[in-house]
Amino acid sequence: MTRNIIRTTTAVLTILAVVTTTMVFSRSFVKAETNDSRYLPEYAASDELKVPPDNIWRTWVFVGAPLTPNALNQPQANFPEYHNVYMQPWAYEEYKKTHEFPEGTIMFKELQLTLPPPQFKDGSRTEPSGRGYFPGAFNGADVTVKDSKRYADTGSWGYFDFNHHEPKASMTKAQPKDACAFCHIQSAQKDEVWTQFYQILQ
Repeated sequence: MTRNIIRTTTAVLTILAVVTTTMVFSRSFVKAETNDSRYLPEYAASDELKVPPDNIWRTWVFVGAPLTPNALNQPQANFPEYHNVYMQPWAYEEYKKTHEFPEGTIMFKELQLTLPPPQFKDGSRTEPSGRGYFPGAFNGADVTVKDSKRYADTGSWGYFDFNHHEPKASMTKAQPKDACAFCHIQSAQKDEVWTQFYQILQ
């Protein structure tokens, strides 16, 4: 009788331990997943923007990749790379519903050079898939942040240069209006975003 009670008690405790562990793990996973999907801009005490972590922004929605290689923009392009642009999933979902970029939206643009060496004067080369331009080395990143109060002077968006080379800077201050914002204000199609280049934002 005593042995049966001991065995039953041990079994119950084992089940409870497994259930408790599973619940803790599940809660941790959900919390981490929520934090990643609702990622918002993070600032240092110096008001510098911290670069979003690789393991977070690489899971975001890919919206497009314009390309302006040097060979087509002599003597040199301002941005001689693919502009691989990503946007937080939650911001993208809200944009699809409202057609407006919500406060806290981050557009993360990782720069990526074309694959060298070029084989033709236009900078293109031939690969098994045909003649064209192919992604090469990563080359830094630019980031824009929607915050109509913090960045009222630059049209509600802050512009950040995390280096146009690797490694990316860990944090940086917002660029002055004449460095980035003026071009977006003049030529970007919607709310200072180049939606004309990103079909999923049309």
